[in-house]
Amino acid sequence: MPLFQTIQCNETTKILIWEITESFEELFSKVVLKEKTQQRLNGMKSQMHQRAFLSVRMLIQEMGFTDNDLHYDEFGKPYFDCHNFISITHSHHFAAIIISHETVGIDMELQREKILRIADKFVDCENKYLSPENVQDYVRELTIIWGAKEAIFKIRNEKGISFKDHIKVGAFSLNENQTEASLHFDDLVKDFDVHYKEMKSANFDGSFTLVYAFEK
Repeated sequence: MPLFQTIQCNETTKILIWEITESFEELFSKVVLKEKTQQRLNGMKSQMHQRAFLSVRMLIQEMGFTDNDLHYDEFGKPYFDCHNFISITHSHHFAAIIISHETVGIDMELQREKILRIADKFVDCENKYLSPENVQDYVRELTIIWGAKEAIFKIRNEKGISFKDHIKVGAFSLNENQTEASLHFDDLVKDFDVHYKEMKSANFDGSFTLVYAFEK
């Protein structure tokens, strides 16, 4: 399957989403991998993970880059050898990237009631505006919060950051598509613009939440 969706966030920021319907063999035949990437691929035990990994390479090719342009720092954060920032996510049958001249992070999650069981591990001040009495909406809200914190963590990528203690997501509405968040860590305070979007696929069950954040 080609691109599932392209989102032009602003003049210098674009999101590409790939719906993973191809087999491993189909994807592998369409990408050129450097030796280090091939070794990483070979070490993956899950074929779904391998297909997501290859789908990301398809996405960067769509943007005119190659696997040779993509690198990872010592903490596993992806980067290019140019002025573009990149962040990567995959969830089940979707993979997505965001490329921008700004500092950005992205996350994509399947909405599942499983998140209710771990809410107390990543939610703190956000409890004052959540809607636990409506389970469906509560799951959607928690998924946005998790995605926002994951996207911000990908931007900062520093050891010791706690989703619950250090990242705060401002009040938001399910009827809108953006909010603000902040990181308070080691005497550092950073603010972020957070955007979110829900989507479904005709090929798979369930709703997904895409969240991306810009560092102010």
